[in-house]
Amino acid sequence: MAKWTSTEDGVENAALCAHFLEALPVNGAAVSVFVGAVPEAVVCATDRLAARLDELQFDLGEGPRWEAARTRLPVLEPRVQEVEHPLWPVFHMALMDTTVKALYVFPLTLGALNVGIVELYSTTTGALDRTDRAKALVLANEAAWNLLDHLLQVQEAATGETSLTSQASAESPLSRREIHQATGMVLVQMNVTPTDALLLLRAHAFAHGKTVRAIAGDVVARRLQFSPEAEGL
Repeated sequence: MAKWTSTEDGVENAALCAHFLEALPVNGAAVSVFVGAVPEAVVCATDRLAARLDELQFDLGEGPRWEAARTRLPVLEPRVQEVEHPLWPVFHMALMDTTVKALYVFPLTLGALNVGIVELYSTTTGALDRTDRAKALVLANEAAWNLLDHLLQVQEAATGETSLTSQASAESPLSRREIHQATGMVLVQMNVTPTDALLLLRAHAFAHGKTVRAIAGDVVARRLQFSPEAEGL
């Protein structure tokens, strides 16, 4: 699995994981990103065990990270060593050789887009209470936005695109109007700011290898709809 390669953002990436430790009763955290053509990469890990848990699941092709990515729902295992896990038996066996007693995995999603995964572990058993689950969801949402913004900046730097405005200006007036219209529709659907709605359009285009104009056309024609994730668990 690839490592996060942007060295100038090392401190910022470390802080991304540290926020989970500061806000929640957990001992370790790891964040991975996988979106569009970007190879799956570990953005940050607070310690070697957190990194190892992510790496094990990647190597085995099973584990709660894959379950969370597939279902787009949190996977909360307050007594992970004490119960059977038929969906990931090999990873469960590997856990028996660690000090991990609880796992809490949250998908990083924005509308229809899968951005990545945050994996949290605790060396003591116990469920996250309602307040802690709410905090984790807020932090996961913030992490998803931060990762998307960074990925798109990297993409623009690699392709020589400076902004969506310059891209749109090279297209027809109709295309620009359609992008603006789609942005308005997405901000209503997702209850976000115009800037974030535009970011979602760009990210969806990036993830699916399409132009922003094409994605905007799908939104306006109602072939594509963005919707917020459920707030509760």
